[in-house]
Amino acid sequence: MAFESLSDKLQNIFKGLKGKGKLTEADVRGAMKEVKMALLEADVNFRVVKQFVKSVEERAVGEDVMNGLNPGQMVIKIVNEEMTALMGSETTELKLQPGKATTVIMMCGLQGAGKTTTTAKIAGKLKLKGKKPLLVACDVYRPAAIEQLQINGKKQEVDVFAMGTDHKPVDIAKAAMEYAEKNGHNVVIIDTAGRLHIDEEMMQELINIKEQIEVHQTLLVVDAMTGQDAVNVSKEFDEKVGVTGVILTKMDGDTRGGAALSVKAVTGKPILFVGMGEKLSDLEQFYPDRMAGRILGMGDVLSLIEKVEQSIDIDPETEKDMAGRLKKGKFDFNDFLESMKQMQKMGGIGSILSMLPGVGSKMGDISSMIDDKQLKQTEAIVLSMTPQERANPKLLNPQRKFRIAKGAGVDVAIVNRFIKQFEQSQKMMKQMPGMMGGMGKKGRGGFRFPF
Repeated sequence: MAFESLSDKLQNIFKGLKGKGKLTEADVRGAMKEVKMALLEADVNFRVVKQFVKSVEERAVGEDVMNGLNPGQMVIKIVNEEMTALMGSETTELKLQPGKATTVIMMCGLQGAGKTTTTAKIAGKLKLKGKKPLLVACDVYRPAAIEQLQINGKKQEVDVFAMGTDHKPVDIAKAAMEYAEKNGHNVVIIDTAGRLHIDEEMMQELINIKEQIEVHQTLLVVDAMTGQDAVNVSKEFDEKVGVTGVILTKMDGDTRGGAALSVKAVTGKPILFVGMGEKLSDLEQFYPDRMAGRILGMGDVLSLIEKVEQSIDIDPETEKDMAGRLKKGKFDFNDFLESMKQMQKMGGIGSILSMLPGVGSKMGDISSMIDDKQLKQTEAIVLSMTPQERANPKLLNPQRKFRIAKGAGVDVAIVNRFIKQFEQSQKMMKQMPGMMGGMGKKGRGGFRFPF
């Protein structure tokens, strides 16, 4: 999970501050020395760390904080605010041309950062906003990149303009602009070639495209797992080509945090999106305040709610009916299958739990308890039931259970254990009707977690 190590260290440091009724200047400076070490170990830029610690200390070592009712909490609040400011304070949206004017977006980055996939992800996001994007294959050195863009474009139901590998990228881009005008595309997204490292040829290609075509947004895709390297790459691209925004990929991996916490401060360029997985829907708007909350173990409930709203696609009447059955403890195996399907759309239970307050730091322990193999096994058990058995669990006698176990390829004891757990869940749902609403889904009867 992203930031897990940094998050653990920071929470342990602040735990000591929370326990003290009164803070001294030495307490604050000692804690900030530990914070400094944790940030440096997370590969955050040294100058950024130095300025960050200085800003926090200046605000924290004051009479209002030291003599406040809860000084420990006040220091954490200051750290949260300064960390948010470090990453950009306000959310930066992707700027599009007004009215019917065509927006041209050029994607750039090094090979292996996930640029081509990210290009298709952005097209999908813009399509959902009512735009008609056109993807342009300008990576003429890697035939696989053109094919990858075409495959992903088809999945996103977005047109892809390609001329193969025998034309110059600038000529392909110019031809794509003519095609876009004729076919009513109001966003053109150019996927350029990447290299293993920055070189003059690659930079010149990007400059040539910008000289021949009016590019409104130049987006740099960098691998968040490379830490300070990602920041250095961002700086060099911006100096040579000019970058308007950064997209951090692989944020679902073992990200130390250096890139997310340094990019804006070092380059002055905002982070627009973060890639949270390999699926084409796994691209999230970057919110500095929410990211600071995740790093400090405060969770990110707002992003979780948005994820649920975007991922869950259930008819309002069906949802109302399911909620009613849940309250009465009549949740059947068909409902269970639907819940599993919706949870998988959201990136799995680990992705959901990581956004809950206080859970982030415990994700290492929780991950070991979440067995993907066991979840698939459970799904196989339910799929081995007949439609009648799924709708009416009371039909499950020993003979039927034996048949289901054979169909799922498991021991009958595993089937019995699962059914027992399911029955206990039904009873629990019946006892806690208050869990079924209260968070308010826009325009719908009530918010419901899909598990």
